[in-house]
Amino acid sequence: MNDLVKILKDTKKHLMTGVSYMIPFVVTGGVILAVSVLLSGETAVPDAGALGKIAQIGVAGLGLMVPILSGFIAFSISDRAALAPGIIGGYLANSIGAGFIGGLISGLLAGIVVFYLKKIKVPSVLRSVMPIFIIPLIGSLIVSGIVLFIIGEPIAALMKSLTGFLEGMGTGNIVVLAFVLGAMNNIDMGGPIGKVSYGFGTAMLSNIDPATGLPTESSLMIMAAVGVSCAIPAIACGLSTLIFKKKFTPEEREAGKASLIMGFVSISEGAIPFAATDPFRVIPSLVVGGGTGAVIAVLLGAGNPAPWGGLIVAPVVNNPFAYVLAIVVGSMIGAVLMGVLKKVPSAEEQAIQTADEDIDLDIEIM
Repeated sequence: MNDLVKILKDTKKHLMTGVSYMIPFVVTGGVILAVSVLLSGETAVPDAGALGKIAQIGVAGLGLMVPILSGFIAFSISDRAALAPGIIGGYLANSIGAGFIGGLISGLLAGIVVFYLKKIKVPSVLRSVMPIFIIPLIGSLIVSGIVLFIIGEPIAALMKSLTGFLEGMGTGNIVVLAFVLGAMNNIDMGGPIGKVSYGFGTAMLSNIDPATGLPTESSLMIMAAVGVSCAIPAIACGLSTLIFKKKFTPEEREAGKASLIMGFVSISEGAIPFAATDPFRVIPSLVVGGGTGAVIAVLLGAGNPAPWGGLIVAPVVNNPFAYVLAIVVGSMIGAVLMGVLKKVPSAEEQAIQTADEDIDLDIEIM
């Protein structure tokens, strides 16, 4: 029990280790994907030609970030024997729609499971294969089973209930609905909650006004709220690293630059490295900023006919000034709140990146 308490007490350290290895995947994948969208000139991810191939590379990079996050959280707890259980668990968590929050859970779980598996006494003949075969095998089965059979069902139930909740709200009080949608997009940055919000917004575009043949005014306003709030998390994190430099590690400040680019084209995953290391300060800040930005868009009459978000759709939205203003104000609110709430990184936290770069992953079989 004392061992478990110590592991949980060092959770921040383990999360920062995972994030330090995840950041290159977020930055590389996110920037490549953002560039492909910008060059295409379309309000969607290109799916054909050279730009489609470039986008595919970016999507692959972003697709690896949750498994890598999970794997190196586990590695921080229990060394290389925990890598496979952590990465496989993170991949499965991502595949069932649990997002980066599922990756955090699977990484901690894999690290703890492997930690206790390593305590099992075995004959000396098996000791050399324990860390490279037996422990990763058993650990992967245990962690994957928990992710698929225990975490998966609640995630599916959550998405269903959230969809029902949004449908039940209707458009009667569009301001409240806008805040809820905006907040949802900033809780898990592309995870199950954000996907429900985005899916609801795009589905509303199918409500056609017979008189115009276009989506109804309320539908356009709802999609504007969604489009604004999808851009805010990444932009807010990037702005915060510029305004409050002392509150972030050098690695986070570099990630903030890429986060700004991703936010421009509505890739909210740029905020994940910041939310993963300090969720109880970062996520509430983004929720307030995202919700406020969405409300401003609705109150000022912005309308978004594109099933996308970010500043890239500004040329096609109704009342583009209101749309851009909503993104700017919401992002600034999120950035300032984050900067005020966050603590200055300790010397130990500042040193984690350097320490991680010195980790030896060589495997000794004999």
